[in-house]
Amino acid sequence: MFYSVPMPQVIPEKPLRVVVWSTGTIGRHAIAGVDAHPDLELVGVWTSTPAKHGKDAGELAELGRELGIKATTDRDELIALRPDCIVHGAMTDDRVFESIDDLTGFIRDGVNVVSSGPVILLHRMGTLPDEMIADIDEAGRQGNASLHVNGIDPGFANDVLPLVMTSLSQRIDHIRVSEIADYSTYYQPVVMRDLFGFGQPMDAKPMLWEPGILSTAWGPVVRVIAAGLGVTLDEPLVEQVDRRPAPRSVSTVSVDIEEGTMGSVLFRVVGIVDGVPRITLEHVTRTDAEAEPEWPRPLEGDGCYRIEITGEPAMKVEFTHHGEHGDHNVSGMIVTAQRLVNAVPAVVAAEPGLVTALDLPLVTGRGLVSK
Repeated sequence: MFYSVPMPQVIPEKPLRVVVWSTGTIGRHAIAGVDAHPDLELVGVWTSTPAKHGKDAGELAELGRELGIKATTDRDELIALRPDCIVHGAMTDDRVFESIDDLTGFIRDGVNVVSSGPVILLHRMGTLPDEMIADIDEAGRQGNASLHVNGIDPGFANDVLPLVMTSLSQRIDHIRVSEIADYSTYYQPVVMRDLFGFGQPMDAKPMLWEPGILSTAWGPVVRVIAAGLGVTLDEPLVEQVDRRPAPRSVSTVSVDIEEGTMGSVLFRVVGIVDGVPRITLEHVTRTDAEAEPEWPRPLEGDGCYRIEITGEPAMKVEFTHHGEHGDHNVSGMIVTAQRLVNAVPAVVAAEPGLVTALDLPLVTGRGLVSK
């Protein structure tokens, strides 16, 4: 399966039956995305919240109309619908291995899955033990179903986009893929406080900054770029972290940050080839737009993804997005959901097991041009 020849763009003969798994920040956008896609049919919605059980999907997605699909907390009820695919947007950052069990169970039961996490599955090799990947592949063969994990970051902004840019290169010396963003309007309290440590004392020990965790979470990005370029990385990957205290007290939508507690972080995961840095994943994350003026900033707006390729020729692309009803953090959830939704036909048609961006054909917004 690895390094398989990409298929031509997939066009289903009839709409594919889809279940959206979760109704949170990604799930509600996925509901809207599936409803708007001519090649997909929403047949079910899962929620972890008992209070949402029985509510119409259109209400949960804030569409202003009912879709005639009621959310349920019952897994087996949804599997019994025999959907072609699950669009999985449930939180996985705080339950990585449990979520892998969930996703493996879906494909073993014969249901294809596109998921926003856990991001450790973005690439097949170098992070999880080979036997765990083999177990996923075996489950896929048993159910004749595929699993694809992606999104925007980790995902499109640092796998497909930079690799497409390298198709213009004559020589590649170094690739840097960056997210540069103000997270003050990013609503994910668990991620913001517990994983990143924003608002916590500077001597606190959030999980993300423990040795090896960055390589686990974002290392697959570095590895998938390396695989796409056909280079072998020195081991281990190199982690660099620069955390800074907040220069003033600020309130974000997820956590209040007192002056002197953690307010900003710049981190990198670096892939080295024969002793030379070749691939860098970088995040510049602020919770106060005025903080750390010496760190990189977007050319416009409050957030961007930046691809920089040093070589012949030198190239740089800055990719920004902004929602109609919110800022870059709102549209970040939309583009994450839509990368999954639009990939459904390709993943349903893919070979069974774990598939990555390197295994899929061109995924487009086919059928979504405004009428």
